[in-house]
Order: sequence, then C-alpha cells, then structure tokens
Amino acid sequence: MALAEGVIHDIGYQRYSGPRLGRRYAAGSLYTHSLRTAFGLGRTAKAKIFPFIVVGLAFGVAAVAVALRANSGKPVISYLQYCDSVGIPLLLFVAIAAPELVSRDLRAKVLPLYFSRPLRRTDYALVKLAATVSAMWLVLAGPLLLMFLGGVFSQTNGASGAWHEFTDLLGGWSYAMIYAVIFCAIGVLVASLAGRRAVAAAAVVGVFLVPTPVVGVLQVLGGPMLRQLSRMIDPVLLIQGLSNWIYRTHTMNIDGYGPVYLGAALVLVGGCVSLLVVRYRRLTV
Repeated sequence: MALAEGVIHDIGYQRYSGPRLGRRYAAGSLYTHSLRTAFGLGRTAKAKIFPFIVVGLAFGVAAVAVALRANSGKPVISYLQYCDSVGIPLLLFVAIAAPELVSRDLRAKVLPLYFSRPLRRTDYALVKLAATVSAMWLVLAGPLLLMFLGGVFSQTNGASGAWHEFTDLLGGWSYAMIYAVIFCAIGVLVASLAGRRAVAAAAVVGVFLVPTPVVGVLQVLGGPMLRQLSRMIDPVLLIQGLSNWIYRTHTMNIDGYGPVYLGAALVLVGGCVSLLVVRYRRLTV
C-alpha cells in the first residue's frame, strides 16, 4: 500500500523581525490604557457616565467657589478645603474606577495574556495602582487649576498675589496626591479581591464607611489618646489629621500626634501596596 505524499504549502507567514520594545513599553502601554479606561475613554458612552458625573461634580464645586470669589473679592474656600469638601465624589470615583481597572480583567480571565511576556505580575499590580492614583489626582487637579485661574484674575495684588496663589495651588495639588494615594491604595486592593465589579464597588464603599461609626463610638468612650488613635482607623480622618500637621490647617485637633498620623498613613499605604503585590503573585490564572 503506497503512502500518500505530503505537501508543504508556503502561505506567507514570516517571523517578526522588528524591534522588541520590552517590559518598559508594555508597562507604559498598560498605564496609558488603564488611565483612559478609568474615565471611560475609548469605550461606550455607558462607561463614561459615572466617571464624568464625578468629574462634573468636582468641577461644579470649583466653579461655584470661583463665582463666589469673583463677587466677594475674597476666597470662600481654600485649595485644601476644596479637597476635603469633595470626599464623597472621590469615594464614588475610586469605587467606580478601581473595579473597572482590575475586576474586569479577573472576570474576563485575560490575566494570562498580560503575564505571558514580558510584563510581570508585580508590574501589572503597580501599574494599575499608578493609573488609578493618576486618574483620581487629575479629578482633583483640574478643578484646583480652575480655582487658581479664577483666583489670579480676581486678586488685585499683582505679581506677588499671583505667586502666593500659585504656592497655594501647589499645596492643594500635593494634598490631592495624598488623597489619591491613600484612597486608591485601599480601593485597588479591595477591588482586586472580587471579579464582579458591582461586588467590588460595594466592598470599596463599605471599607470606607464602616470605620465611621466605630470611630464615633471610640470618640465617646475612649480617653484622649484613644480618641486620637481611633481617628486613624478612618482614612478620611487620617488624611485630615495629616493636613493639620503638614499644612497647619487647624481643622482638627491632633494634640501633637502629627508624626503618628504620618506613620499610620505610611503603614497603611505600604501595607496595601504589599498585599496587592502578594495578591497578584499568588493569583492562579
């Protein structure tokens, strides 16, 4: 019995001979894509609704502040106070953005594609966190810039007044970064534990809201030291304590516990980032 003859057909496949951009390029591309995704850019109109509602609220508060200052000639809210006043929109934003960036990939089971090469698991976790932090900072930085422009055109002290306004803006931007780092470190870690975006969003909101009644009880029952330490359980109060110590805002009496607030913030962020990295290193894909 004669064997059939085999035929090899050349259909034009060629090996890739171009530049291999490597790990850094992959991380940069993932960062850019994630930052756009946080605002729903490049996606359907439905994906843009909630992020742009939050952005609209943030700019709305800034626009009102600018209008009131233009009428009265005096600032009605400082750059630091603005960051504190939009705490709820910030919480909504991180509850929307963090699950969108990490929970979707878990549910869609696309992580093996990311981890194939050359992106590492640690790179993925840190890039997603960096993109979320950048997105939240932009949500605050844009309205603060609007307040700065309104302040420059409203003040009458010339160049010295404009310079003073600019230094205040830098303080506001740095305070916005503190908010973004702490909120997003918690939010991305919590969101990475759930594949469903709705569940992840609810968990993120819960993590921020649950400490509030606990702190309230400890404030009533505890002594002076316990009252100060209990505030550090609540991320918002922790940030406001840092503001009191770093920027001398005097919005909250911290009784000389400023370095303790700073240490607690560093431990919180460092712990969340470490747990996030461990989560992805041990994740089975």
